[in-house]
Amino acid sequence: MRLVFAGTPEVAVPALDALLASDRHEVVAVVTRPDAPAGRGRRLVASPVAQRAEEAGIEVLKPVKPRDEDFLARLREIAPDCCPVVAYGALLPKVALDIPARGWVNLHFSLLPAWRGAAPVQHAVLAGDEMTGASTFLIEQGLDSGPVYGVLTERVRPTDTSGDLLTRLAFAGAGLLAATMDGIEDGTLRPVPQPAEGVSLAPKIEVEDARIDWATPALRVDRVVRGCAPAPGAWTVFRGERLKVKSVRLVTDRTDRTDRTDLAPGEIAATKNAVFAGTGSHAVELLWVQPQGKKPMAGADWARGVRIAAGERFEA
Repeated sequence: MRLVFAGTPEVAVPALDALLASDRHEVVAVVTRPDAPAGRGRRLVASPVAQRAEEAGIEVLKPVKPRDEDFLARLREIAPDCCPVVAYGALLPKVALDIPARGWVNLHFSLLPAWRGAAPVQHAVLAGDEMTGASTFLIEQGLDSGPVYGVLTERVRPTDTSGDLLTRLAFAGAGLLAATMDGIEDGTLRPVPQPAEGVSLAPKIEVEDARIDWATPALRVDRVVRGCAPAPGAWTVFRGERLKVKSVRLVTDRTDRTDRTDLAPGEIAATKNAVFAGTGSHAVELLWVQPQGKKPMAGADWARGVRIAAGERFEA
């Protein structure tokens, strides 16, 4: 089939590579978001998908909005059979959805109908899901509600950050998307409507959502830290300044917990080689933190530098 691939971030590149490597399909163009400011100089930089497409010598389309007439006219000229999509980042209007003969097929990083929306992997980690996966489905006007072609499952490991899990799903999902294109072409795959039960939503995680509530149980604090890594990054406030919490360890061993079980929520206690914070249940050890305007550092090094006072705590 003649394909036009739509995607933007690094997580979409493995799927593009899988389709470029296919001997059954031809990726004739790529649709991606416009160049965006990046780095300290805020210089305009092409998306990872655009950069990969340019390396492969493929036409790159960067509409400001996918309803732009020039973009729609070019898409009609290209006349793709199908448009596979991975994390494109913009809503597709019906006029665009109607152009490819076999529609737009999205690779979504959840087991639909669970976690429909922009941040399925983050919400799976935040919710403590033990199993997640990826789904390919035919895009309709609704939010990730179209009929499903195929799925794969992936176990959520106890120490997974959203970044860890998303990386695994990106590579496994690339194979699923390529196989879905094969099945659509040879007629062996038919999309199956999603069940009405089990729908959950995964809206974008905002910076304020990543603030740690130390009154919640330690397990919840751990999930917030892992679920918000690498972005937007879990954080708290210490002495009036924001402190990012990069990783924590649940304190479950009895030896670890000696003199750590009575810490109030947000209360900080430092030893020679470790620093702990109280939660709504038992303490957590702060493994890595990042003070405002500085590089990440070991929690114990940070605690020595700021000289934690007895009874000092993070702001609620």
